[in-house]
Amino acid sequence: MNDYYAELGVSRDASVEDIKRAYRRKARKLHPDVNPGPEAEAEFKQVSQAYDVLSDPQKKRAFDAGSDPYAGAADGFGAGFSFTDIMDAFFGGGAGAGRGPRSRRQRGQDALIRLDIDLRTAVFGEEEEVTVDTAVACGTCQGEGAQPGTGTRTCEACGGHGEVQQVQRSFLGQVMTSRPCANCQGFGSVIINPCFECSGHGRVRTRRNLTLKVPAGVDTGTRIQLAGEGEIGPGAGPAGDLYVEIAVRPHETFQRRGDDLHCVLEVPMTAAALGTRLPIETLDGAETVEVRPGTQSGEVHTLKGRGVTHLRGTGRGDLLAQFRVVTPTKLAGEQEDLLRRLATLRGEEQPSGSLTHVENAGLFGKLREAFRGK
Repeated sequence: MNDYYAELGVSRDASVEDIKRAYRRKARKLHPDVNPGPEAEAEFKQVSQAYDVLSDPQKKRAFDAGSDPYAGAADGFGAGFSFTDIMDAFFGGGAGAGRGPRSRRQRGQDALIRLDIDLRTAVFGEEEEVTVDTAVACGTCQGEGAQPGTGTRTCEACGGHGEVQQVQRSFLGQVMTSRPCANCQGFGSVIINPCFECSGHGRVRTRRNLTLKVPAGVDTGTRIQLAGEGEIGPGAGPAGDLYVEIAVRPHETFQRRGDDLHCVLEVPMTAAALGTRLPIETLDGAETVEVRPGTQSGEVHTLKGRGVTHLRGTGRGDLLAQFRVVTPTKLAGEQEDLLRRLATLRGEEQPSGSLTHVENAGLFGKLREAFRGK
């Protein structure tokens, strides 16, 4: 594959204007009318092909990625290469027949806002009120941009075509180029009396409230699309879309990991030793957790289906409560005597400590142990 950057003599980070200027220099020097001969003609074709690739964003991305920029093209110069491309490079405008006036009515831009919600809304879903500052059609001129009753008139500079043509002399001879009319900005008509409310833009900015249905299972970073609720376009053109990006506020008790919820459940030392049933408050309401006799700190009790609703699919994640055995820090006289009697009964008056292997938590710890065992 040819190095198109080298053929034009530009770097890989060259701008579009740099590429265009380099092509102009090369093309003027190598054009067959100026430099006849098979070698110059062949090099001119290579330079023109290099410009065709590097001036086209899609072809340029394919070439930079090492792919064929002409994959699926109909000929050696690609489906989009034409004499007009050369004229654009030389003169900055198109050659040949005019394209006519452009419409004042255009699609509006998309808008993005952020919505903060609590964990309960993320789990179950809920309707939320959002405030949006966007452009809407001007109520005075109904998007026309002109003061009511005045309208527009045909541009005298371009005769309503939206562009003007010029004949220029070049090494190719006389070349006719077309440019957007500077008097009417290519619309073919001019506004006689701009609307006082919108200054001729056909739209004004306003604040409005929308009701958004937040689906269950969303998380921070989730974007909800509201079609047609973005910026109204110029000339009262169709509105763009509104994107609402979700941000879930931290919860005082539960931590979300995927679609599971995690929390810590503190258990008195005696309850952990003897076993009990503890009431806890979940997002679904009151639940009861079974504490088995001899429960140790770090053990986990799972409440199935009490986690976050799956955003894409059915069902919910789980709620995982990790036990933390609480040892008393202060004991009254009788309490201390009872514990000492218990220690005597268990033969633990003078216990000897023992060192054990630290359990590796998480996936990487398990993988490390697996490799060590080989």
